[in-house]
Amino acid sequence: DPQELELATGGKRKLRRFIVIDEVVDELYGSKVREYFEENNVQHKILALPTTEETKSMDLVLTILQEVQNFSLDRRTEPIVAIGGGVCLDIVGLAASLYRRRTPYIRVPTTLLSYVDASVGAKNGVNFLQCKNKLGGYTPPVASFLDRSFIQSIPRRHISNGLGEILKMALMKHKGLFDLLKSHGKYLLDTKFQSYSGFADPGDAALQTTRIAIETMLEELAPNLWEDDLDRLVDFGHIISPELEMRVLPSLMHGEAVNIDMAFMTYVAHVRGLLTAQEKEQIIQCMRGLELPVWHGGCSWSLIKKALMERLKHSGGQPRMPLPTGLGTAEIFNDTCEETLERAYKLWVRD
Repeated sequence: DPQELELATGGKRKLRRFIVIDEVVDELYGSKVREYFEENNVQHKILALPTTEETKSMDLVLTILQEVQNFSLDRRTEPIVAIGGGVCLDIVGLAASLYRRRTPYIRVPTTLLSYVDASVGAKNGVNFLQCKNKLGGYTPPVASFLDRSFIQSIPRRHISNGLGEILKMALMKHKGLFDLLKSHGKYLLDTKFQSYSGFADPGDAALQTTRIAIETMLEELAPNLWEDDLDRLVDFGHIISPELEMRVLPSLMHGEAVNIDMAFMTYVAHVRGLLTAQEKEQIIQCMRGLELPVWHGGCSWSLIKKALMERLKHSGGQPRMPLPTGLGTAEIFNDTCEETLERAYKLWVRD
């Protein structure tokens, strides 16, 4: 904005920013963040917080809002900056949406999962009464700044965790992305999605994988940003996983729980005749190659039935179950009977 630029460079008004950063990210990059704001003559307050699924609550939102109020933030011209993983972005998004009814905020994802998932879309939220994201809203950020160099410092398991959400989009919408994951999965894990040839080559596996994942996610989310239509392909992997993830916290990460859900639903698709045995096996082998869990003891038949009942409550009385109909194609189904689900479950457990 030329007017903003003139104000900033003309010295008429000092730029101010309120930053919420995950405490682990702060240990790794806090000094660089502070240096950046100091060099650019920006008055700033940095609030480092523990942002995990266990702390993802209204209490943390209120802690942020108290500090925002103390900072005397101008809600029209001073966006809150969130730097961290998906939990951090969700919490700050909710806090921003509540402060004076809506304060702009910027997402800076620092994990692979948040880079391809939480950075895109409008949703924010916190956990409530042991239920995942039970409180929240739809307030898109004014911007998401994507920098893959953050990903180089996260553990290998976290890279694998993010690959779960990328695989979701591959199975639902893009065979080319599935082929990339199958061929380059180990390489992406080993290199932590970094491009080492200076500027990323358009054929660079990390660039291609993240770009396609984000583009396919946007294709699905943009026409249905407020979820007026409950038939959503992006819900693949999110039918059973919310119940499983909250039940076994902290043993499973989000992308891992999503992948376990996807593995079960792959068996459901196979039992329904939507996937051949070979396609089912290709999907399961790809998951293993990405070092993702394909089963968990906590995912009992009773948990699956409870999760499906919860699904019916919140999706207009229909399961709206996204299932792969091939590699990279999918449809929403409302007619999967309990017998089919149970047969799929027994086959899945046996394997």
